[in-house]
Amino acid sequence: MPDNLKLWIDRIETPIGELMVVTDHAGNLRAVDWTDYEDRMLRLLRLHYGNDGYTLGPRRNPHGMSDTLKRYFEGDIDVIKNIPVATAGTPFQREVWNELRNIPSGAPVSYGKLAAKIARPKAVRAVGLANGSNPIGIVVPCHRVVGANGSLTGYAGGLDRKRWLLNHEQQHARRD
Repeated sequence: MPDNLKLWIDRIETPIGELMVVTDHAGNLRAVDWTDYEDRMLRLLRLHYGNDGYTLGPRRNPHGMSDTLKRYFEGDIDVIKNIPVATAGTPFQREVWNELRNIPSGAPVSYGKLAAKIARPKAVRAVGLANGSNPIGIVVPCHRVVGANGSLTGYAGGLDRKRWLLNHEQQHARRD
């Protein structure tokens, strides 16, 4: 039987609540969630890695990840672009999550446009479900997806946080 995946968790204060940051031994980000949704995050970890497939222990600023995320909240929004991530999930989910990382900060897209970008224009609902099951919010920026009319639609951390994240990125986006 293979060894359990060793995961480290830290908690950081942000302007919109306490954030949990989960990394693996190699420095890949595995999960991000708000402490008021800790049960959901733990359920996702069990779903992705199995009940006995991982251990989760506390570690201050694992691989510098907490400091990197703090920089994002301080206005250095591009710092998240190169954060290494590793996720489980289906091939389709990972395809959607990869495309989320290509959405420029400060320029949200609709679910329909996201579906078209992965060459599956009729898979709007499936894209929405994959977006909603993303374990690495902020870094894999599911908050950048909006309704077809530009309205704010579902965000696992709540619409107030989604609004704040979008405003934060629009305020700090580079205008090249």
